[in-house]
Amino acid sequence: MEPTGASAMPEGLRGRRTSGYESGRPDVLAHVPDSAGTVLDIGCSTGLLGAALVARQGARVTGVEPVSEYAAEARQRLAAVHAMTAEQYVATGSTDMFDCLIAADVLEHLVDPWTTLRDACRQVRPGGTVVVSVPNILFWKNLVRVIRERRWPRDPELMFDATHLRWFSPDDAVQLVAGAGLEVVAVEPRYWADGWRLAVYRRLARTGLGPFLGVQTIVRGRKVA
Repeated sequence: MEPTGASAMPEGLRGRRTSGYESGRPDVLAHVPDSAGTVLDIGCSTGLLGAALVARQGARVTGVEPVSEYAAEARQRLAAVHAMTAEQYVATGSTDMFDCLIAADVLEHLVDPWTTLRDACRQVRPGGTVVVSVPNILFWKNLVRVIRERRWPRDPELMFDATHLRWFSPDDAVQLVAGAGLEVVAVEPRYWADGWRLAVYRRLARTGLGPFLGVQTIVRGRKVA
């Protein structure tokens, strides 16, 4: 029997987390090469991102998901789902190889995301792609809230999700990917804005205010060897 670290979600929590945890993540999808035939999605949730990859390019997607409700739904969409934590999956020593690895807003939940990402990248073929997304702790609204409340918030979702164990600035995100032995090929701040607000954010991003404007940071890396 496959080892499992899956756990049930507390009653009522899923509804509060739907917007943040159950998404096809088109922003992450855009960084996955169309040529990727095999994809490992660590923290796949209900498998909606993987399903989008299947629909777009017929990829074979393997998911890793520790929440039992999410894993059960992901199994209906993906080729395979390991119901365990990212650390447990890496510890299995799987020799399966992939064209692309995705770790979208999962690494901040780990005790040692640096080692886990580095070890997971062993399953990426040379020349393969790694896409990492992490929340930006420097986002200005986060800083204002901490200053205003004079405490560290603990919420059911988003930046101050109570299950977050690590926090990353944009520079930290880049170092996380580079530290896994990858060549950093793209860095994209994600602005939760549109229209004129998005235009203002993009203009201000060219100034020293840039690190404080993005809600998330997406980093794309390439395995060079």
